Amino acid sequence: MQTHRWLRTPEGTTRRISYGADYNPEQWPREVWDEDVRLMREAGVDVVSVGIFSWAKIQPAEDTWDFAWLDEVIDLLHANGIGVDLATATASPPPWLTIKHPEVLPVTHHGHILSPGARQHWRPTSPVFRGYALRLVEALAERYRDHPALVAWHVNNELGCHNAWDYSDDAARAFRGWLERRYGTIERLNHAWGTAFWSQQYGSFSEILPPREVDSHPNPTQQLDFKRFSSDALKEHFIAERDLLRRITPDIPITTNFMVMGETQHADYADWAHELDFVSNDHYRHPGPQSYDELAFSAALVSGISHRRPWFLMEHSTSAVNWQSVNRPKREGELVRDSLTHVAHGADAVCYFQWRQSAAGAEKYHSAMVPHAGPDSRVFRSVVELGATLRRLDDIAGAEAVPAPVAILFDWDSWWGSELDSHPTELLRYRQEALDWWTALRDAGVRVDVVPADVDLSGYRLVIAPVLYAVPAALAETLAAYVEAGGHLVTTYFSGAVNEDDRAWLGGYPGAFRELLGVRVEEFRPLYDGETIRLDSGAIGTLWSEPVDLVDPGVEVLARYAESELDGSPAVTRRALGAGSAAYVSTRLGAEGLGTIVPALLEGAGVESELPEALRGRAALTLRGSDGARFAFVLNRTDDELPLDGVAGAPLLGGKTLPPRGVAVFRQG
Repeated sequence: MQTHRWLRTPEGTTRRISYGADYNPEQWPREVWDEDVRLMREAGVDVVSVGIFSWAKIQPAEDTWDFAWLDEVIDLLHANGIGVDLATATASPPPWLTIKHPEVLPVTHHGHILSPGARQHWRPTSPVFRGYALRLVEALAERYRDHPALVAWHVNNELGCHNAWDYSDDAARAFRGWLERRYGTIERLNHAWGTAFWSQQYGSFSEILPPREVDSHPNPTQQLDFKRFSSDALKEHFIAERDLLRRITPDIPITTNFMVMGETQHADYADWAHELDFVSNDHYRHPGPQSYDELAFSAALVSGISHRRPWFLMEHSTSAVNWQSVNRPKREGELVRDSLTHVAHGADAVCYFQWRQSAAGAEKYHSAMVPHAGPDSRVFRSVVELGATLRRLDDIAGAEAVPAPVAILFDWDSWWGSELDSHPTELLRYRQEALDWWTALRDAGVRVDVVPADVDLSGYRLVIAPVLYAVPAALAETLAAYVEAGGHLVTTYFSGAVNEDDRAWLGGYPGAFRELLGVRVEEFRPLYDGETIRLDSGAIGTLWSEPVDLVDPGVEVLARYAESELDGSPAVTRRALGAGSAAYVSTRLGAEGLGTIVPALLEGAGVESELPEALRGRAALTLRGSDGARFAFVLNRTDDELPLDGVAGAPLLGGKTLPPRGVAVFRQG
């Protein structure tokens, strides 16, 4: 794990909760810049990300450079006490580069070459693009290495957002090299991929291609490895820029913005986090009944990826976005609550895309801190309010997230693997199952962490491992040891099915967990879209069911299937092992259905809500701690006013009641 280094703090000042946005002054005439910094000071902004999409402005031709405007912007920001998170500007190559070198353009799995005209039109494995990008990075680093405004380097931007999956010849060569490093010999690869099937056996690594378009189902392990490779290819580009920056500016911390949100799954961020000085994330809400819970779930996952150390919220929106089919503005209170929810889960910087709403271009209808309506607007008044609120919370800066009693295990290999084709169902959504558990546990008033598989689980009383599809032997042993040491594990349908090579664990399902759980399943019984199955607890299952056999007489049945061909068959089980237990949920119950079994699982693990009765399920509790002090965030999940009676601590934010969609913060200890 990389040593954690935070934003450089100007001399004579103390660390604070930083506040700001992406700032794109190149979109505006010079006279606007002075108004920008004046309004930034009014809002309490102390950091902005600059230069993200300015490659064509900085380098308008191959041998022409223009730093004068950027010099002026950075000097202006510094003169007004605003730090610069300077981007390397490599996110999108300028037109002259792609005209001269069209071989840097990505290729789809259909074999189509993508054209420039949007953004991120480059191959992560292109040596030509890499050379031009590093030349730009070196020029920026040499020019601004000693500038006092520079608080951090921002490598590229949302790496892989639009170019994660490249099937070009460059990618093919890099993929072969990646495979040779992973497997060592072609015999080992043939075994892992099961190439005896369909006469796919390879004689050498040079025969292998990316999983391009075929008329049937590509090899599943080839697909899984290509996802792993693509994540690593993007990470290697980050490392190339990072290492150059570190050589020239060793004292400046370096980050890049992740995209932990929704179904964005192209990068294994738990793996990437080891390469950053501090983790950064972009998050945007999607509409739906779990919209706010998804925001909180994502923030908790970023905290888990960061190993509970403070992180940087690089982008989110003040109000509406522009890229959904229908883009609604945020309701009263949501701008502040959304931001403080990230702070509650460890964000020490709150930033938006972007500072001033664009007048032209693809994102002109995306909200900003200064909207088209200008500073005399609801949005800007809320922005100023939040800036003042963050100043009241500066004592929290640097505090780590306090571990919860319950953790949800999140694993990218299982996410990628469980959603491959040629499976019992293609309707399964890994992240949705994890989110449903999050919602059910929040409905029970319980604090929950979301953690990657490489963390120490010993401090958690209850660990939920939903759809843990890909389970190497070492992970199976780790989870068994957790239970034997007194921990309580819950896993679900389609877990333990395969090892890290996507080869089935033989002997019956749930494969790697069969003995630990004391159950055996011979065949999966997925449900059709719209089909349901009832449990005797009253819960309704969807997506999946299984005829579960008990192979250990000590297994307790918490719920059975009812009114179906599985009538009477165990649906939810729990096996006690010493002071610990291992439970199994064999169908998808959704957040509401999980609510019927969560109380028994919590009771068995000795977990109780830390919230007063009146707040349980309606508000969420999150804790951060530092130097003996603990800070409790109470987040209103509802549109109702809630009483704060019974919450311990001295209020830093909030009064005797919690307004709809409001946040209260208490200092404890």
